[in-house]
Amino acid sequence: MASNNRYDVTAWPVGNPAKDVGEVINSIIADIKARQSATDVDNDGKPGAVIYLPPGDYHLRTQVLIDVSFLRIEGSGHGFTSSSIRFNVPQEEWPDLHELWPGGSRIIVDLPAGEGAGGAAFLVERDGSPRISSVEFANFCIDGLHFTADGTGRHPENTYANGKTGIHVASANDSFRITDMGFVYLENALTIHKADALSIHHNFIAECGSCIELRGWGQASKITDNLVGAGPSGHSIYAENHGGLLVTANNVFPRGSSSVRFHGVTRSSITNNRLHSFYPGMVLLEANSSENLVATNHFLRDHEPWTPFQGVDNGQDDLTGMLSISGSGNTVTANHFSLVIDSGSIRPAGVAPVIIRLREGAGNFVSTNHTVTKDVAATSSDSCFEAQVDALLATDAAAGLTVATVQVDPGSVRNTILDSGTETQVAADRAANAVRATPTVGF
Repeated sequence: MASNNRYDVTAWPVGNPAKDVGEVINSIIADIKARQSATDVDNDGKPGAVIYLPPGDYHLRTQVLIDVSFLRIEGSGHGFTSSSIRFNVPQEEWPDLHELWPGGSRIIVDLPAGEGAGGAAFLVERDGSPRISSVEFANFCIDGLHFTADGTGRHPENTYANGKTGIHVASANDSFRITDMGFVYLENALTIHKADALSIHHNFIAECGSCIELRGWGQASKITDNLVGAGPSGHSIYAENHGGLLVTANNVFPRGSSSVRFHGVTRSSITNNRLHSFYPGMVLLEANSSENLVATNHFLRDHEPWTPFQGVDNGQDDLTGMLSISGSGNTVTANHFSLVIDSGSIRPAGVAPVIIRLREGAGNFVSTNHTVTKDVAATSSDSCFEAQVDALLATDAAAGLTVATVQVDPGSVRNTILDSGTETQVAADRAANAVRATPTVGF
């Protein structure tokens, strides 16, 4: 039996999806609501629907408002390609490029700039009970197309600013899924408020001002197996007032102000991620983020090799720590830290960069973390891909750096620090904290 709950935007009689797919999708949602009006008929009710975007380019000039549960919007390809690399190639070379724009099932956000929900391609909002549930976005691209000048003097396409958002969820929600998506050149890719059992999995979210923001409060959600990269003023992965959040197996690219930032997050996990940054303050646990597990992650901090972004940073100095904790009862174990920078770039000049910093709280457990440092001469290149790969693969012998592998501030007490730095590398009051230094090899 054919289903009337699957829609194709190219076959819908209202609107032109190439000119304004937002108008088309809103018309489809109105049809779903008109046909599925009864909540209980013979134990049946409102099954929802699938809206399909075939491969193609679809301009969105009308914001999509989603206020129905059990809706899945899907395409046939996340279509990501680097707009940043393209826009930093001289325009006279564009005719020689194999591709110029992102592809797949691609939505081009042609909305005017807006604050928060105002500039969102997709706004999910519904009051009342129960919470809106089981809305899914899958396997298509949301492209903000261009960034704009922001007063910094940087090339407009390198500002990460345009007042556009991919998906903004404003209402309390349950069991949402964002999977296999591509987000590019949006000031905010995903902003989700009041999430319960949210899954953000297997997406490519990069070259956006901020990538993933979980705001308000939430619980029992997961951010897993994503490729993520934000701008220097934005968040790669940010969560506030969440419990039971799982951040696992993500590959977080440089340029975000932080790789993972928890604000008032408890009993959650940051595990098995590959985290790469050009700045200090890679992972921040702040505002009494407590009883969290930070384990088996690979941290790499090195220098910015690409010419267009030389001199750009997040405003943090080297005393911030690659990992900074304000909270109690956190476990930090079996992480690898690589600090590969030019000693001449250390700020303030002459200080020992901090790897793990315990700022406030009590009873944190720091164990068996390994730090590798190298003092290397910073280089630059006009080729983004080649410069970054060359920097990643360089493991030539170099002098080490003097660092504080663990620094415990006076506001953090009764911590246990085991095998995470030598006697001289762990800066902690031994009367207020238990410390067992990593043994050293004598020559």
